[in-house]
Amino acid sequence: MIKLAGVSKTVMSGGQPLTILHPTDLDVARGRSVAIVGPSGSGKSTLLGLIAGLDAPTTGTIAIDGVEITTLGEDALAKLRGQKIGFVFQFFHLIGSLTAFENVLVPMELAGVREAEDRARQLLAEVGLSGRGHHYPSQLSGGEQQRVAVARALANDPPLLLADEPTGNLDSRNGQHVVDLLFEINRTRGTTLALVTHDRELAARAEMRIELRDGRVVARRGPGPLDGPHAGVAAEPIVR
Repeated sequence: MIKLAGVSKTVMSGGQPLTILHPTDLDVARGRSVAIVGPSGSGKSTLLGLIAGLDAPTTGTIAIDGVEITTLGEDALAKLRGQKIGFVFQFFHLIGSLTAFENVLVPMELAGVREAEDRARQLLAEVGLSGRGHHYPSQLSGGEQQRVAVARALANDPPLLLADEPTGNLDSRNGQHVVDLLFEINRTRGTTLALVTHDRELAARAEMRIELRDGRVVARRGPGPLDGPHAGVAAEPIVR
């Protein structure tokens, strides 16, 4: 589902090249879960943005569900993201002037999904908010807003779900609820889940874990062999 080969990202800073992500290989099979961990500034969000096609790598190739996205133009990339990738962000990014129901409905209406209203109601029920669809984001708790964001991310039934610090703006109870929801989606739907987190307990729930430091993969744990020559250490089973 996710395949990176020699992917790096370098930008200019103060007239000098600054490498945010050094050449990295990654291979995540369909239906797996992978956590990307590391301190602030280690390149976690950069890596997730590259996987999402929101940024272009300096070197290497990226394939999502067999499609090499590094060769696509902006229109084709936008179409692929709409069809294959759902996003969950730390700060929800809900539209404040729309109800929870409408926030979930809009992506499906834009995509021309049939019976979009019925599907929006089903998705809100799936995240435990069937009775809150008529509320605006300002009337919902942080945990409820994030669950609306998860429902919206699933609107077009994407095979890949990307989450960037999904619990970073929540208290522990609401954070746990959202985490349970993400892994339940991974388990029941077979949706590939890739998440960036500072929370090592959350990361330990994923089948694979990639640890970054200063833009380099310094540890890699998960089922099967190493994904590439830049792993840093041998793969080991995750202790649950």
